[in-house]
Amino acid sequence: MKILISGTAGTGGWPAPDCGCASCARVTPGRRPVSVVLDVPAASDNPATPGGPVAPDGPVAPDGLARLPLSGSLPPGYHASVGPDGLTVTTPGGRRVLHAISPSHGEPPDGEPSGDGRGLPAEDTGGGAGEAVDLVLLDVLDRPERLGDLRRRGLVGERTHVVAVGADHRVPTEAELARRAALWGVRVVPDGTVVDTGEPPPARVPPPRRTLLLGGSRSGKSAEAELRLAAEPEVLYVATGPSGDGDPEWLRRVRAHRDRRPAHWRTVESVDLAGLLRSADTPLLIDGLGTWVAAVFDECDAWPGDDGSTREDGNGRDGRDGRDGRDAVAARCDDLVAAWRQTRVRVVAVSDEVGLGVVPGTAGGRVFRDALGRLNQRLALESEEVALVVAGRLLPLPV
Repeated sequence: MKILISGTAGTGGWPAPDCGCASCARVTPGRRPVSVVLDVPAASDNPATPGGPVAPDGPVAPDGLARLPLSGSLPPGYHASVGPDGLTVTTPGGRRVLHAISPSHGEPPDGEPSGDGRGLPAEDTGGGAGEAVDLVLLDVLDRPERLGDLRRRGLVGERTHVVAVGADHRVPTEAELARRAALWGVRVVPDGTVVDTGEPPPARVPPPRRTLLLGGSRSGKSAEAELRLAAEPEVLYVATGPSGDGDPEWLRRVRAHRDRRPAHWRTVESVDLAGLLRSADTPLLIDGLGTWVAAVFDECDAWPGDDGSTREDGNGRDGRDGRDGRDAVAARCDDLVAAWRQTRVRVVAVSDEVGLGVVPGTAGGRVFRDALGRLNQRLALESEEVALVVAGRLLPLPV
């Protein structure tokens, strides 16, 4: 089956009419609102670039074929149904195309048995597993985690073509759209592209096994880490910080992180990072190393007095300055680095870049900064990819 994708943008196009945002000012030559024709005959292909883009003034697909977005009735032999995943169209030849429309673009809410208001039957899959479809048209800028869920349930397989549609000024540039799509294994095609589902989709570039993302407070580092793994079918989110009990402001932060995670991700609260790295069989997202170091300092009773002097430890013993505890912290860091080096699963870790501010005014602050800074350096040395996130912008740190 050949599909002509003559438009790939959102309903307003990209650039959007009369929009003054930076994204719309940058994009060129621009994209037309999404428009797709199924089962395009060979005569409608551009012979100069088979399987590639068709010029806007080039061949026009004939009438009488199924088109998306769906309006009116389908030609004879086609079948359409709606469900939690969007609109599925089955061609006379048995090929299936899923237009993964988000709820904000007209998808019926989960659990609603009715169709979409045009008399289309509702799917009875209930969001469960199924046979892989041939083509998915997906607005990846809306909820990329939907692709991970489709993969998890088998609706997107190795031979499924996944094409980005709905592109618009939610992303700053075409280059950033392409970067995100590459992370998720999604094709970004120009308007006028013909996709042949009889051919295998382009091979996905293997992602780096170990990624370390550094940044300051509110830099966007956690959101970037989640974006890296959004399209994975299985992810274990490792939260190393406190749960927020007794601290309403921290609890709000924890809840905000939880609410934006994909529903099918698993979450564990643990400081046994070395053990998880050695035993995990699904990708890991560790957020983050700063709270892990702080927790390990607590466990090892490694904090000095505020002025670096001796202090009373938690058991009432005098004369300690936390040095023995800091030796234990160093051993825990050694074990973490060794597990990071040996891990066989994909892992993305978030850490605080603590070396850009003023020198901490307390001995505890200084030893924490030094310990985390050394750990960041060691993990970076053992990582295929390291990047700094500043004001939401990604700055790769090459070796």
